[in-house]
Order: sequence, then C-alpha cells, then structure tokens
Amino acid sequence: MEHKHTDKATAAGLLVAMGIIYGDIGTSPLYVMQSIIGSAPINETAVLGGLSCIFWTLTLQTTLKYVILILRADNRGEGGIFALFALVRRHAKWLTVPAIIGGATLLADGIITPPVSVASAVEGLRMIKPDIETVPIVLAIITVLFMFQVLGTKMVGRAFGPIMLIWFSMLGFLGIVWIAKDWSILRAFSPHYAIQLLTNPYNGESGFWALGAVFLCTTGAEALYSDLGHCGRGNIRVSWIFVKICLILQYFGQGAWLIHQNGSLLNGRKPIFELMPEWFLLWGIVIATAAAIIASQALISGSFTLVSEAIRLNFWPKVRLNYPSDQKGQLYVPSVNIFLWLGCMGVVLWFRESANMEAAYGLAITLTMLMTTALMAYYLHVKKFDMWWIVGFIVVYVSIEGSFLVANLRKFVHGGYVSLIIAAAIISLMIIWYRAFIIKMRLTEYVKLVDYIEPLKDLSQDMSIPKYATHLVFMSNAARTSEIESKIIYSIFQKRPKRADIYWFVHVDTLDDPYTMEYKVDIIEPDDVIKVTFRLGFRVEQKINLYFRKVVEELVKNGEVDITSRYESLNRQNVIGDFRFVVLEKFLSYDNQLSMFESLIMKAYFFIKDFTPSEDKWFGLDTSAVKVEKVPLVIRPAENIRLKRID
Repeated sequence: MEHKHTDKATAAGLLVAMGIIYGDIGTSPLYVMQSIIGSAPINETAVLGGLSCIFWTLTLQTTLKYVILILRADNRGEGGIFALFALVRRHAKWLTVPAIIGGATLLADGIITPPVSVASAVEGLRMIKPDIETVPIVLAIITVLFMFQVLGTKMVGRAFGPIMLIWFSMLGFLGIVWIAKDWSILRAFSPHYAIQLLTNPYNGESGFWALGAVFLCTTGAEALYSDLGHCGRGNIRVSWIFVKICLILQYFGQGAWLIHQNGSLLNGRKPIFELMPEWFLLWGIVIATAAAIIASQALISGSFTLVSEAIRLNFWPKVRLNYPSDQKGQLYVPSVNIFLWLGCMGVVLWFRESANMEAAYGLAITLTMLMTTALMAYYLHVKKFDMWWIVGFIVVYVSIEGSFLVANLRKFVHGGYVSLIIAAAIISLMIIWYRAFIIKMRLTEYVKLVDYIEPLKDLSQDMSIPKYATHLVFMSNAARTSEIESKIIYSIFQKRPKRADIYWFVHVDTLDDPYTMEYKVDIIEPDDVIKVTFRLGFRVEQKINLYFRKVVEELVKNGEVDITSRYESLNRQNVIGDFRFVVLEKFLSYDNQLSMFESLIMKAYFFIKDFTPSEDKWFGLDTSAVKVEKVPLVIRPAENIRLKRID
C-alpha cells in the first residue's frame, strides 16, 4: 500500500533529506576520479571515459533504478532491503536468501565508508602541510563520532541539512568555474567515451576494470531507499535533482582540471582540492570533513535501523536497543556501535591511506544491489506487472550490476577480502539465528488451552498450595488463541505448582508493517484465563510492560476484568493485586538426537545467546516482577534406547 503523503515535497523535508541520505553518495567526489586515474599518467581517454561512465552510472543506477523505480516499493512509508523483504516474504521462502546476503553485505561494506570518507577529506591537509600524519586525526574523528551515538543525534541532525546544502553548493560552484575554462569537457556526456574506455586497453590492461573505480560514485544509492521512512519519496526525488546536478558539475570540473594535467601523474593529489583557490583551501577541507562526518553518521544510523529490523525478522540476536530521544527512527544499538567502531579502527590502521581503502571499497555493496534487484523483481511480480517489464528490469540491472561485481572482484586481493570476510561472518550469524528459529518453531509442542481451563480453575482455588501471584503473566509463542506451549503448562502444574487468581498469556506478533501497534484480548474464562496478543510492527520498540499495563487499564475501565487483590484484607481496601511475569528461557537438553547440521546450528545458537540480554530485558519487563525459568529444549527425544534390567 503506497501512501500519498510520501510523495509530497516540502522545503523543510528537502533540507532534512539532504542532511540524512546523501552523505555517502555526496562525498564520493573526494575519491572517485582519483581512483579511476590511479597511478597511471593522466590521459584524455581515461578522463572523458571515466566522466561518461560516472554520468551514465548515476543516471541508470542511482536515478532510474533507485530514485524512480525502487522508491515505489514502500512498506507503509518505510524502505530498505529488509522492508522490501517484509513486503514479499509471504510469497516465497527462498527470498530469505537474498534478504540475508543483501543485509549482511550492506552492513559489512559500510564499515569502510566512514574511514574512506573521513580519510579522503582529512588528507587534503597535506596540501597545506605535506608531512602531516593524518591517521591519528582520522582515528580521533571516528572515535568521537561513535562516542557521540549514545547521546542521540536529534540536535546535530538539524544542522546536517544546511551543512550538506553548503557542501553541494560548493561542489557545483567549483565545478562550473573549471568547466567554464574548458567547455569541451561536456563531450563526456556522450556514452561513446564510456564505451571507448571499457572496450580498449588502458594502462596496459582492459579498460573494463575501471568499472571497479566508477562504481564508487553510486555506492550510496542503497541509502536513498533505506532512508525512505525518514524523508519521504517526494523529498528524495526532488532533492536528488539538485544533488545530481551538483555532483555532475563537480565531476566534470575535476575532468577539466585533469585534462589540463595531461601526461602527468597524480602522485597523491586529490582533484577536488586542486579545484579550490589557495585562500579557500582550509575552509574547503573543513567543509569536506564535516560532510564526511555526516556521511559516517548516516551510515551508523542506517546500520542501527538495519539491525533492529533484522531482530524483528529473526535474522539477528535480540541485543539491547536504546532510544535516546523521542524523535521517530532515533535508535542506538550499543553492541553494533562497538562492532562498527572496532571495524572502522581496524580499517584505518590496516589500510592507513584512503587510496588503499578505495581499492577495497565497493565489492560487497555490489552484492547488496544485486539482492535488491532480485527482491524488487519479485515485488513487481507480486504487484502483477507485465512479465516483459520484469524480464527487462532483471536483464538490464543484472547486466549492469553483474559487470560492476566482476570488475570489483579484482579488489579482493587488494583488501576487498576484508569486507567479504566480515560479510561472511554476518551471513553465518544470520543463518544460524534464522535456522535455529525455524527449528524451534517447528518442534515446539503446543496443546489445546481449553483442555486446561478446569485444571487452572481448580489450581486457582486450591488453598493447600501457597499463592504464587494474584496475576500470573506468561510470555507465550503460541500465535493461535486456542493453543499454549506444553512448557508453560509444565511450568504451572509440574515444575512448581503456581497458584494464581488470574492467568494471563501474552503473545507478541511481529508484523511486516513497520509501525503497527494493535492488541487483541481473548477472555477465555472470565476472571480466570485471559490471552492478550500484541500486533507490533517490525520497527516498534517492544515495551511489553508498558503496553500490558495500558491493556489492563482499558479492561478495568470497560469492566471486563477485576484486578483488585483477592486477599480478603487487601480486597476490602481495594488494593490492586500483584502482577508477576514468567519468561521461559530454553536451554539445549542432553536428551535429544540431532542431525549433525541441526546440532551445529543449535550449539552455535545457544553459544551466541549467552552473550545477549535475557528475554525479560528484551520484552522491556519490570525486572522486580519477573521470574525467568530455564526449561529444556528437547528437540528430538532419543529413541531405541537399549537398556536391559538384570537381577
């Protein structure tokens, strides 16, 4: 379902969009042309061919695929590869594969974005002081940036838009100044020069491999889709017109300068800073560094959102999520923040120079784009688009992105292995968590709740058993109203008989819609057995303690339940009865027989689970009123036990 309000563009919305979503793609002029030229002597073929490739990449890949086509696939106003997966996952199980690969590679390759952006900007200081050591400065900036995440970015976020507006205006103005010095550079709009570069030898090898460097100009395209919920489709599409014009002007301005350097070597010179007059250079470096920090901030925020969605889709362990402000989408994930910070520190210390980082950058993100293409093609199929359009979409973008992937594979030995190793580790984690979830769901035993209504009523009235709580609340995985896990029945009647006046069973159903907040109450037995089902979107914070209290207040207000204490002395004083939550945490039982694959999956699952918060903390329950019980997860009971009795 598409929301019309997302198509509206406002002045404030355009400024916000500029500050949030264009950090990565907006800072690419810092390093793209330098990467295309490389260590070879500057020549006209490389400059014109590189510019032509950049223009048509930004047109076909960023503009046509993402801004025009992919933004149509919004999930109640939300975007991103997991939001797209949530739209289509009901239709085919295999779609889990591209979703996991795409999410993991996006997270992994993003670790290089802050170092390459910040390093490229800071290295401009060498034009003022050639012997300056930039690595400590880059490490310091990145460390401060990650430390700042715990406070939230609401206040700083308001400054992002104006800073990026200054940045893009600067790029466009400097580009125009240099284009005016050599209007012939506009020849590069012709695809002829791109074809000429890609089909002829360049620097002693096929020009096709230049695509690995060209691809860096569009690595931030996925962020346009991921931040759809923050900015709205209309604001993104309108602001992109201005951003693309400024980027093209800057690239062509760099091209005009490069052609004037024909035959010489770059030797570490950055074309973007060469365009600046000497008196403006320091200001330009400061603005570039600010833009690089904003690009890094956008990546970090996007990673937090990506992980929070992965948790709700059962792709990621239930790690702690913090919400540092009341701003929509404002999220802080401590474990991911540490992971990203360590990754960025490692990248800076390992590669040291931005040129080395560029050699490793972009390989994994091509896989993300291919996976988005696969999911989008299936989305078009679900929406009943004409099959020929779908086939055309697949052929065009698999060809384009496949070419980028092949060209980027050369980066593997130059550092691309770093992002792929990280991506492989993240993919493994996601597969373990998702497969363990499937195994648990498939083999969890459920029983009919109606069969236990009378036993529960009898237990409630059995005065020989000490009362456990007035209101006993169990967190349940049973989606059907009529069912309950056998483990919960075991906990109530056998592990330690738990007498209560009212038994509550609470189930949380995570929906494919991002921000749905609904609940349903089934009073199975008045004043004895009640089941509450929360229907929460995959981006909604799970504050079950708070939500449950709200539900109880509504039930009391409507006269559907009496929560007054059943102790006579307290009842006369109208004292509210105590509520106690019980959360069952499973552990791997020795009493089972598993296949080797399932055994490895479950052992890895429980090993990882030891490092994650307990279920009660995940559900946001009041720890003073929660009992966490360990129950064995008997996945497949041992059979054919040959045990012989002797006298």
